[in-house]
Amino acid sequence: MTESERPRRRRSRSRRRRRARLRRALLAGLVVASLLLASGGWVGFRGWQARAHLINAAGLARELSAQVVGGDTDRAQRTLAALQEQAGAARSATTDPSWHVARRTPFAGDDLDAVRRIAVAIDDLARHAFPTLLRADLTSLVPSGGRLDLAKLTAVSAELSQADEAVQSTRRDLAAVPADRLVSQIRQALTDLRDEIDRLASLTAAADQGARLLPPLLGANGPRRYLLVSQNLAELRATGGMFGAYALIEADKGSVRMGRQGSSASFDRFVPPLKLPAETRALWTDLPGMYPADVNLTPHFPTAASLYREMFRRRTNTTVDGVLAVDPVVLSYLLKATGPVTVPGGVPLASEKVVQTLLNESYQRLDVKQQDKFFAASAAAVFDAFFTKNVNPRVLLSAFDRAITERRILFWSARPEEQRTFSDSRMAGTLPEQDTVPTVGVFLNDGSGAKLGYYLRPTANLTVGECRSDGRRELRLRVTLRSTAPKSGLSESVLGLGMAGDPYTARTLVSVFSPAGGAVLDARIDGAETAVGSGTERRRQVATANVEVGPGAERTLEMTVLTAKTSVGQAELWLTPTASPWTTQVHSAPRCDQ
Repeated sequence: MTESERPRRRRSRSRRRRRARLRRALLAGLVVASLLLASGGWVGFRGWQARAHLINAAGLARELSAQVVGGDTDRAQRTLAALQEQAGAARSATTDPSWHVARRTPFAGDDLDAVRRIAVAIDDLARHAFPTLLRADLTSLVPSGGRLDLAKLTAVSAELSQADEAVQSTRRDLAAVPADRLVSQIRQALTDLRDEIDRLASLTAAADQGARLLPPLLGANGPRRYLLVSQNLAELRATGGMFGAYALIEADKGSVRMGRQGSSASFDRFVPPLKLPAETRALWTDLPGMYPADVNLTPHFPTAASLYREMFRRRTNTTVDGVLAVDPVVLSYLLKATGPVTVPGGVPLASEKVVQTLLNESYQRLDVKQQDKFFAASAAAVFDAFFTKNVNPRVLLSAFDRAITERRILFWSARPEEQRTFSDSRMAGTLPEQDTVPTVGVFLNDGSGAKLGYYLRPTANLTVGECRSDGRRELRLRVTLRSTAPKSGLSESVLGLGMAGDPYTARTLVSVFSPAGGAVLDARIDGAETAVGSGTERRRQVATANVEVGPGAERTLEMTVLTAKTSVGQAELWLTPTASPWTTQVHSAPRCDQ
């Protein structure tokens, strides 16, 4: 064989191998096509059936959620029976052999598998979670006649735990369904179902924790005392607002009453300051250990609550078992359940206007001493109505669920064994040292000594960037603060110290916390590089920028943030609760290992 013939023979063998592979591929394609032609019509018919049943089941599930929480047992039983029929039919429609084969095809397989798993999720909820919730009677979590029935609450605890376990299991199963390759309709259906189950999971987790924790917290084993503090959102702090009015809550065997009331402003500064965690002191000097108004410059609520408890003990010689923090927005949610209440002096508080009344109008018409009394009396009136009125349990539990989700209700127990049982819930306000999903914190602290936080309208956008060779990801954060404050006409009480120079300009210290193990790379205000203060807290790098916003103006802070090593394409935001809700958007990206 000549040298020139060898390349030709190699090319000929290569062509024969390619033709053989092509023939095998075509033969396999014909076999698959034949199977699909034989079964595709049947799979399509079963898919149409599954879709119809799932639509019916979704509507019934929403009705049932409202009926279970509202205690409408008779209607809930009928709805549950219909839901189980529809959910079971949807599950059955996606279990036959043809569907099983079609789930393994290269094109429609992912979509058919997702439909199957959605049907299974709704059916599991219908057969396990909802019946247990219906037996549990969630109205046992609602006070009646000034007390909670602790025996009834203890009896229902096991059933609530079973229901929560079923919901959390379904939630995990759906979270494992890959959504990136699904057609848009099925991807949207999966997203909607995940959102619904997230809301249900939040409710069942709160009910489960409440049933387990409330008996000891409300004095089942002996009297308890707690500090209720109101966070004043007009003067921003990282956990929400400055600790203002307080009240002592006394609980014994399920009965709850309001004790002494006062204001943090009545406390002198503490010299020498209370001992602080080293990281907190490096970020905020001694301020959190000196002034009650500054204990929550840190977003880690256990630190703030323990400092405030010790300050209260030193000034009043009273030791409390824990600290509960709320804000006027929480009161607006509770007033939807209780109806309007009247504060001593004849001032009405209604859900629609209580935030404006407490955070704006009161500063315009009352002096400082009158304000403190009014705030304390307002909180007492709302909580008295909560414990003594016959309230709608559905509205009440929804109000608590929403407030806890938004981190507007925070609780810290001075008893470590109790604190550990709910330390991973939003209500604990714990800044975690590990992330499941990279989380960026954006926390606001007033730096103007004024009450202009009421006028701020904040937005936050977080975009997940490209995967890096070192296994980390860059996140791009954009925070915009817009002021709706007028240019004149505000009282001295609102304008305060005016530390920004112009008393109508809001100076806000914006602290951005990187994900755990991450870093903050750069910062810009309105496109220009800006200097930031820096430090660390609980394994997160912190960068603090001073953002000053004049009346009617807006400023934009941008930062590039680095995660620890991660493959996920999602990210989350943790934000300071404000008087007006944040407008937020998170842009995810594909996983790094895809």
